[in-house]
Amino acid sequence: MEIEQAPTEKPYTKPEGERRGLVLVNTGNGKGKSTAAFGLALRAHGRGKSVKLYQFMKVPTARFGEHRMFEQLGIPIEGLGDGFSWKSQDHERSAQLARDGWERARASILSGDHFLVVLDEITYPLIYGWLSLESVLQTLRDRPRQVHVVLTGRRCPQEIIDLADTVTEMTLIKHAFQAGVPAQRGIED
Repeated sequence: MEIEQAPTEKPYTKPEGERRGLVLVNTGNGKGKSTAAFGLALRAHGRGKSVKLYQFMKVPTARFGEHRMFEQLGIPIEGLGDGFSWKSQDHERSAQLARDGWERARASILSGDHFLVVLDEITYPLIYGWLSLESVLQTLRDRPRQVHVVLTGRRCPQEIIDLADTVTEMTLIKHAFQAGVPAQRGIED
């Protein structure tokens, strides 16, 4: 490790632009895409802002750690999917669930009722062809000016990346699963 001097001056100048809703993308093969989006949801909720989370690959009855905590805090989180695609016996049903869920998420975004809307794992129904990329892009363009939207998932379509204000790519360097360690409740659930 190389030691650095701590900065003594602010390393940036404050932007002069107008505050507005942002489109944020967390993508890549590394861990932390959903976790980062959940952190933003907690940050917004902590400031008294209205937040809504949609999970495109989780079943509506999911009871993972984030569901339990968001419910305790009064933050609505909704599973829209059928679970992992390889576990589904009916991909047409999974596709229909994604389309129905997208209509609910789209309505939430366009209503302007929420400061932040999280579209967790939305890239999967997009890349599987279950959702219309153009519909998602149009909704992001047409959303009320104050609405922030976070999209997560691997292999985010370039068109969404181009439209987004902030894009973070999580890079996999090392993962315990590769060393034979199974997923841990409370860490990867």
